[in-house]
Amino acid sequence: MPSPARQVDRGSSAVSTLLPVVVTLAVLYFGRDILIPFSLAILVAFLLTPAVKRLESWRLGRIPSVLLVVLFSFSIVGGLGWIAGNQLIDVVNELPQYKENISHKMEMFRGPSKGGLAKAGESVKELAKELSGSPAPEQAPVPAPEKPKKSHPLTPLSGIDGKPLLVQTVEAPPTILESLRNIVGPLLAPFGTAVIVISFAIVMLAQREDLRSRILRLIGQDQLNLATQAFDDAAERVSRYLRLQFLVNTAYGSVITAGLYFIGIPNFLLWGVLAGALRFVPYLGPILGASLPVAVALAISGHWTPPLLCVALFLVAETITGYLVEPALYGTHTGISTLAILVAATVWTVLWGPIGLVLSTPLTVCVMVIGRYVPQFEFLHVLLGDQPALSPSAQIYQRLLAMDIPEAHAVIDAFLKDHTLSELYDDLLIPALGMAEEDRHKGELDEGRGKFLLQSLEEFVAELADYAVQQPSEPEPVERDTPASPSSSKDVRVICLPAGDKADEISASMLGQVLERVGYATVSLPLVGSVVEVLESLAIQAGDVVCISALPPFALINARSLSKELRVRFPQLRILVALWGFAAGANSGGRLSRAFPLGVVTTIGEAVDRIGVPLSETPLPGNSVEGVNSALPVSD
Repeated sequence: MPSPARQVDRGSSAVSTLLPVVVTLAVLYFGRDILIPFSLAILVAFLLTPAVKRLESWRLGRIPSVLLVVLFSFSIVGGLGWIAGNQLIDVVNELPQYKENISHKMEMFRGPSKGGLAKAGESVKELAKELSGSPAPEQAPVPAPEKPKKSHPLTPLSGIDGKPLLVQTVEAPPTILESLRNIVGPLLAPFGTAVIVISFAIVMLAQREDLRSRILRLIGQDQLNLATQAFDDAAERVSRYLRLQFLVNTAYGSVITAGLYFIGIPNFLLWGVLAGALRFVPYLGPILGASLPVAVALAISGHWTPPLLCVALFLVAETITGYLVEPALYGTHTGISTLAILVAATVWTVLWGPIGLVLSTPLTVCVMVIGRYVPQFEFLHVLLGDQPALSPSAQIYQRLLAMDIPEAHAVIDAFLKDHTLSELYDDLLIPALGMAEEDRHKGELDEGRGKFLLQSLEEFVAELADYAVQQPSEPEPVERDTPASPSSSKDVRVICLPAGDKADEISASMLGQVLERVGYATVSLPLVGSVVEVLESLAIQAGDVVCISALPPFALINARSLSKELRVRFPQLRILVALWGFAAGANSGGRLSRAFPLGVVTTIGEAVDRIGVPLSETPLPGNSVEGVNSALPVSD
């Protein structure tokens, strides 16, 4: 159980991590009137920067290049908006012509009032009343209507004939200024936002280097390397995403426009522009973009062919774009998972409304990059990123801790589709064994769960002995131009020994299984009392190789004592020590060369290659890290 001091430290750490997040969300919400135009300007600057750089490379100058690009871009957007707006007005004016057709379609959706479905509904209602058993309420007698009292003819509430007068309020017609205010008023807010966005974008494009330097200066000169990497990463991801999305959505809108034209839907340009623009809204945008032209097709057509063709057009276009074009173009450039995009879209919509939904993906990219480079916000990169949160070896270990054998099998099967058996052992099962050994020695793994984990891994290795026959052959040992010696021949016998415990025995079985696939005669020994007696019974020969399997750091002592004993008893024996997954440090080479003056390997693939190396070609030991993996001799 953790101490109270440790619990206090964890609580203060959680508060120090969550407090900046809460403050940031509050600033984003209450400062949205300023931050929304600023964020839109940043995205516009990201989108237009490549065009400005291209004009600058033609020696046109910074300011003229910025003004030309901004003027050209917003002229195109304004022209398309003007055309789409006029067509939208035409659609509204033409809707009364299709009133009868719309009513007929609605009747078809509701169904006939005296059809079989309506009769079935009435029967269900009557049956429910009978089953309820409650008597029908008795109707109270209707009182006789009272005679109206005569009012005085001169009463102001009655007319000359005694009937009440109807009072109606008539508003005065609006003046010219009031009419102008009613028309221009709703447009002032979007127009003002557009002016602010354009102004910000021009300044950012004209002074982008100066703004970047000021941001880096605010972060701190001692963090220039980290800040530069984060800035470049975010800029590259956002710029590429916006450019590709703009091109994809433009092509999508063009295809929809052409398809609606051939189907015969009026105002096809309006629907094509809306379909392309609404695709900037994640998930909800394509649905809205398709619903409008389909509704128009239902309203104007007397049969079902145009609406069905519209639905088919959008389904095919969205399927090809969403599942083929976008994954091929975007790839992993944004680095955001699908679930994170959905959550981010919800959060940004709550904070900033519909504009937040449009900006959700680029803004989330920036947040994810901050979590990638700032250690305090690493949890953002873990939550939002599309990279696996756990390595395959950690997934295997976690599933075995949860006693979930089927899912552990699924991880192994998925890994074997693209990797060899030795890679499976080196990258998955041996690291999982190392995690189990580390937790066991720390006392964090209970005995029952530890036995289950080791037994499961042992069963996996036994199953893979038959499964390995169906896999591609393992890499052959490195061939040499020199004549083959007994140590390089496939007739060499390899004896795999565990250094100390059950985990070492399982890893020794893995090595023996791979060596058998390569073609070596292999003997994998279990944990025995006297290794020397067992080796004597095997009639050890000069060309045999003994490989001691050990999971560091806890099996190093056992591996050292066993190797010394074997060198004394069998001086002619070639000995190889496998320190699985050993991470060499700065001074590890010299230390290991003194502790193990013989061959040292860290992976199964390296062990297979080392066994095939003739004794005369083995390099001398060294004092560097490379000496651990390649420069140590195979024998004394």
